Amino acid sequence: MDTRNTIADSSQFQSGTLDFGRYAAIGDSFSEGMGDERADGYMVGWADRVAIGLAAHRGEAIDYANFSIRGRLLEPIVHGQLDAALALEPKPTLLTLNGGGNDMLRRNYDQSRVLALTAEALQRCRQAGVRVVLLSGADPTEHLPFGRYVRPRAENVTNALAELAAEHGVAFVDCFHDAEVRKRHYWSDDKMHLNAIGHAHVASLVLHALIGTPVAAPAPVPPPTRSSLAATVHYLRIQVIPWFKRRLTGRSSGDGRVEKHPHWTRIAPDHA
Repeated sequence: MDTRNTIADSSQFQSGTLDFGRYAAIGDSFSEGMGDERADGYMVGWADRVAIGLAAHRGEAIDYANFSIRGRLLEPIVHGQLDAALALEPKPTLLTLNGGGNDMLRRNYDQSRVLALTAEALQRCRQAGVRVVLLSGADPTEHLPFGRYVRPRAENVTNALAELAAEHGVAFVDCFHDAEVRKRHYWSDDKMHLNAIGHAHVASLVLHALIGTPVAAPAPVPPPTRSSLAATVHYLRIQVIPWFKRRLTGRSSGDGRVEKHPHWTRIAPDHA
């Protein structure tokens, strides 16, 4: 797989000068791990998988925190989750940031505001001495009934984030333009969140940027299934209509939820 357009400026990490011992993640459902659910209901996700990969690379346990909550807009991520991450004792040595996807789905979406908040987060981390990996979300628009309306916004903001990352000298993992993870079998039934193999693929992109490990081989394509009118109606009733109801009422899927790992959690190389 050619990763030249997926991962930019990872040399600062692969130089071996970065301490991976304390890793914190902030973001929305993408970083929380929605779609990658274990039998006990726990959401795993790419950030957990990155933590395990970093521990394996070090050959010893690392500290891991994850403040991500589904449905979060970028402002509470930067002015809430980032505050909490930087207040950890001891502070993180590495932080991953993804956000703005939920902002993009709002009627009053303001790309300049998303970029300003992201720039603020990068600057605050730099001042605190915390290295950052900035991620764009993966691209589900080919599978969504309203995807063609959302994609231009996502394309524009992803390109702008890449430029912003270059200006601030941070690594940028461009999941949006990764052709492999766009394929349907990387996505969960709701068509908006990655499934387990999708999250594993994103984790491999991040680990490649951090420590130069190979990007995961493409996942096998399952046999095609025939769609039906009944399946389409079920999807609209279970997934799309509730989403529109939340937009109309100003509610979020993350209302009432707490951070995934708000304190340092030890992650061993063989963590399951």
